[in-house]
Amino acid sequence: MDTSQYLEMFIEESKEHLQACNEHLLELEKNPSDIAIVNEVFRSAHTLKGMSATMGYEDIANLTHKMENVLDLIRNSKLHVTAELLDVVFIAVDQLEEMVLDIAVGGKGKLDVTDTVQKLHVIETGEEVPVAATTVEMKEEIESAQENLLSYDDYELTVIHQSFEQDYQTYEISVQLREDCLLKAARVYMVFELLEKMGDVIKSSPSVEKLEDEQFDNTFYIALVTSEPKDDVQKKLLKVSEVTEVKVNPVTIEQLKNRQNSELQKVVETQELVVQTEEPSDTNDSPLTSSEKSSPSKANQTVGNKTIRVNIERLDILMNLFEELVIDRGRLQSISEELHNNELDETVERMSRITGDLQNIILNMRMVPVETVFNRFPRMVRQLARDLNKKINLEVIGADTELDRTVIDEIGDPLVHLIRNSLDHGVESPEIRKANGKPEEGTVVLRAYHSGNHVFIEIEDDGAGVNRQKVLKKAISKGLVSEEVASTLSDKQVAEFILSSGFSTADVISDVSGRGVGLDVVKTTIESLGGTIDISSTEGKGSLFSIQLPLTLSIISVMLVELGEEIYAIPLSSIIETAIVRSSDILNAHNQKVIDFRGKVVPLVFLEDVFDVPRESNEDEFHSVVLVRKGDKLAGLVVDSFIGQQEIVLKSLGEYLNSVFAISGATILGNGKVALIVDCNALII
Repeated sequence: MDTSQYLEMFIEESKEHLQACNEHLLELEKNPSDIAIVNEVFRSAHTLKGMSATMGYEDIANLTHKMENVLDLIRNSKLHVTAELLDVVFIAVDQLEEMVLDIAVGGKGKLDVTDTVQKLHVIETGEEVPVAATTVEMKEEIESAQENLLSYDDYELTVIHQSFEQDYQTYEISVQLREDCLLKAARVYMVFELLEKMGDVIKSSPSVEKLEDEQFDNTFYIALVTSEPKDDVQKKLLKVSEVTEVKVNPVTIEQLKNRQNSELQKVVETQELVVQTEEPSDTNDSPLTSSEKSSPSKANQTVGNKTIRVNIERLDILMNLFEELVIDRGRLQSISEELHNNELDETVERMSRITGDLQNIILNMRMVPVETVFNRFPRMVRQLARDLNKKINLEVIGADTELDRTVIDEIGDPLVHLIRNSLDHGVESPEIRKANGKPEEGTVVLRAYHSGNHVFIEIEDDGAGVNRQKVLKKAISKGLVSEEVASTLSDKQVAEFILSSGFSTADVISDVSGRGVGLDVVKTTIESLGGTIDISSTEGKGSLFSIQLPLTLSIISVMLVELGEEIYAIPLSSIIETAIVRSSDILNAHNQKVIDFRGKVVPLVFLEDVFDVPRESNEDEFHSVVLVRKGDKLAGLVVDSFIGQQEIVLKSLGEYLNSVFAISGATILGNGKVALIVDCNALII
């Protein structure tokens, strides 16, 4: 069987199941007696085992099988959940992830998991509890009375009755699979395929749906109408791989009717006592027709969401083509404005509306919930808290908030640094927290939400906050600020020093922090995405790191401005407002030209000087100023004139020009000219 065509699907689904395992194991640690959570982990592990065995990745299948054995003991109340047990299971999940990632990059998915398998085996054998004798007896009673597990409605009894009239036999068959069978659903399929060649299958227990989902132990039951002899049916079924036992019992219509009236209820009750997790067999007082029985599944199909997996490269190609369409749309709009043709104007206007709708759809297709990034953090926090001997609870809020995939790809590492910073520097040890009148368990909140055309991601902790004196002492020693200026700085300004390159207040360098290469990377990455980071901290109470990010980096709204004969684009997300300022209103302060903007001193940045724009010298009485913001800081960008607002496609300058000061990219305008996009963050000091 050629499995290469299913490889991509296997990798994606494996990642989803492993993520589900991680999430549910973390829940299980908080609620160790919740068997429903164990069942969820077991289901994910079981599915992964089946998929990997089918694809030929035996190491994954074997490790998952061992993990599954431990989970099975837990859900059958033969093992108690402990932190030590979960540590081993988490190691197993980590190794499974490592093998899946190896497969994703073209490897064979091989890994030495001997040590983990041994640990799982010790847990499995060391905690084993003997099954009660009464339970075994009841199981044997049910096995001996297997025919009672199959019940029939009137329609099925009619089918059986008609088969007797036509000289067909009805057999009730029990099929038992090996205890260590990896692909139960596949064996069930092979059994059914064989039986359907011999006759008609009219009933199964459990139902076909449960058999396909492997929701049964190792034995299942089938009612078959056939002309084949009993011994032939048994011999053929025993040839199916991993089938260990087959019992074939002929039945008569009288036996079935008597059973329906007298014995059914008793056996169902006994079955419920022994197999508590299995649902009762389908028994209804009123007969169901085949159309009625199929209606629930049809209803479920109608309600369920229909989704399709699309390769991200196809979405990127679609986005690139649409970006070209946006450029052409701008070109058409420019031509339309020059020609003043009513029909052309109407057509362009209609095309603009349609492409606007198309733009929203394509951008939404590229949107990914931040959950894909947030999912890795609960596990990381658990392990880090254990390493630091701290008690920390991570709360995740707004994980369904969506961001452009490009932003999602870049935001993971900065968030890792911020969370590690909160755990190491922020949240105190249980002893210190208790001495300060705080709960022993610290809280770190990871929050995401939309606001306008931006997404805000916040990391908040109830720890010690930023130690002002310690930070200032370090800042002065590194020459970042003088002692005279240091005393005048606000707490917010002091807190921003920790974002400086090589800045760390850790007394000891550890695996977690202390090298001063974390938060400056965060700042650089966030600003490269067109975002900002803000710090609010109260000493002794905690800190709040707030990241502001644009929804998308592909198509952005800008204000087009003129400088001499050149056109520049300033992102609207940075603009507060525009103003016309008299030359006489421009003041000088510390060798810097400034203006008074609503009671606040705002420095002016003359873009013609920054970008060395050639022009004739002329002193204008009025200046056009674009007021922009970076966090709490403002600046006024002085330009020649405002052209207007426009949606443009952001294009990279490429690796050769990646270090151009205050330019974040370029775009092609409707008239075919290139406009450079101003990086406001670089201009605001």
